[in-house]
Amino acid sequence: MNGDETTYSNNDQIKTPLLPIHRSQSMNSIIESIFTLKNLFTLLGPLLCTLICLFVKFENAPITSTNMLGVLAWIFTWWLSESVPMPITSMSPMFLFPLFGISSADDVAHSYMDDVIALVLGSFILALAVEHYNIHRRLALNITLLFCGDPLNPPLLLLGICATTFFVSMWLHNVATTVMMMPVATGILQRLPSSCGHRNQDDSNSDDLITKFCKAVVLGVIYSAAIGGMSTLTGTGVNLILIGMWKSYFPKENAISFSTWSFFALPLALVIFFALWGILCLLYCRKGSSRSLSTYLDKNHLKRELDLLGPMTFAEKMILADFSILIMLWMTRSITEDIPGWGSLFKGRAGDGTVSIMMATLLFIIPNKKEPGEKLMDWNKCKKLPWNIILLLGAGFAIADGVRSSGLADVLSRALDFLENAPYLAIAPAVCLISGTLTEFITSNNATTTIIVPLLIEIAKTMHIHPLLLMIPGAIGAQYAFLLPTATPSNVVGFTTGHIEIKDMIKIGLPLKVAGVVALSFLMPTLAPIVFGTDKPVNYVSRNFLHWCG
Repeated sequence: MNGDETTYSNNDQIKTPLLPIHRSQSMNSIIESIFTLKNLFTLLGPLLCTLICLFVKFENAPITSTNMLGVLAWIFTWWLSESVPMPITSMSPMFLFPLFGISSADDVAHSYMDDVIALVLGSFILALAVEHYNIHRRLALNITLLFCGDPLNPPLLLLGICATTFFVSMWLHNVATTVMMMPVATGILQRLPSSCGHRNQDDSNSDDLITKFCKAVVLGVIYSAAIGGMSTLTGTGVNLILIGMWKSYFPKENAISFSTWSFFALPLALVIFFALWGILCLLYCRKGSSRSLSTYLDKNHLKRELDLLGPMTFAEKMILADFSILIMLWMTRSITEDIPGWGSLFKGRAGDGTVSIMMATLLFIIPNKKEPGEKLMDWNKCKKLPWNIILLLGAGFAIADGVRSSGLADVLSRALDFLENAPYLAIAPAVCLISGTLTEFITSNNATTTIIVPLLIEIAKTMHIHPLLLMIPGAIGAQYAFLLPTATPSNVVGFTTGHIEIKDMIKIGLPLKVAGVVALSFLMPTLAPIVFGTDKPVNYVSRNFLHWCG
């Protein structure tokens, strides 16, 4: 019996394959797996580069300018099609530039870790700390409670939610802000009837008012995060790409500091923010909504939510103190020409990235007083760092350096001579709308800025105007992506809640985009000369010589 069992067991083992058996694929399935749209775009990039390098020749320009144009075609094809993951495409200048004789490996690598990248890295670590300890939720509930009103005032409550999102987005990346704030906003909305946010449903008048308020809250969060991010350098990668390119193209000019940018962008952002609030109140906060909402939402509900968080812990207080000190250091490094700020003590060697990394480092030193030996942050909590954004910023800076050093910038400048007499008041709004449209339909706002800003620098050079007069509208216009859910990750987050439809985004986004273009077109010739000195001459650094224009 034992022998029979053993034989059966052995036979069973023989019959059981050690590795899974793969059936041979048919030739058609193999061909279909090869000739996919992604693979075609993957091949299209190097193919376009090869064709440009072989057949495109520029007069009175070095061969590197043609090579750079070919490399740009390769990179942008991969970026726009996403046939290769964007972070991997963002690293491609590291091997393409040396191979095509555009820059040395060391020069390209420097673009991926400079003061701007350090600023982003430090702020992302602080953002992770804020998220880990739920500080954003406590802040949101406190401010919402303050604005709630007694009796309930829906426009005021909406202002509180939007203002909180705006403020948080000033210091954290706008996508991270949306991801953190949307659960807070929808948590408030969950107290409302379940019909809220459901589509194609016959609602009573009360339910209709509640549904409209839900739409207003979700739209307010995604747009407030985008608008708040415009106002500081840490709010969005677009602003960082802009100042990085300014530093690369115009090294002899004063760098744009954190405080300098905020002096211009914060007033602009506030104008657009209040325009957003006004549009939302006009279209979605109808008369009678206060009575409908008061049944389900009041101060007591919000207080109970806040009580559940308990008192502030030592760790939360330390992170808030760390963040507050960092903001103060950012704002005071370089104030005005008469008041130089603390940066002058270090003779310009310390930048915004210096203090960003320094304050982030403290989080790994200060104990959290929860567990013995445990710090406020550890490296395991940093695994969520958005390296894709950091690599994309580095690629943008590398491309800016490559366009300038290869001589392609001079070629573009000569090709745009026909714009010399074009009126600025017509060009600036057009630039804003074009960059916004590219972001809506084709690519991300970071990629749009990387593509369009070098071109705008050459247009400004041709028109004999200060380059920031076009660079800023191009960069900020790329952030006016308010119409489609796929335009930005923040829009996707809002759309997936189920509370809004595309027609809601268009209804709010279109007048908001118009308001943004009008506000920017007014502030560029009025506030920009005061903050950035756009009424003064600038040094255009080209491959072999300097151009002076005013």
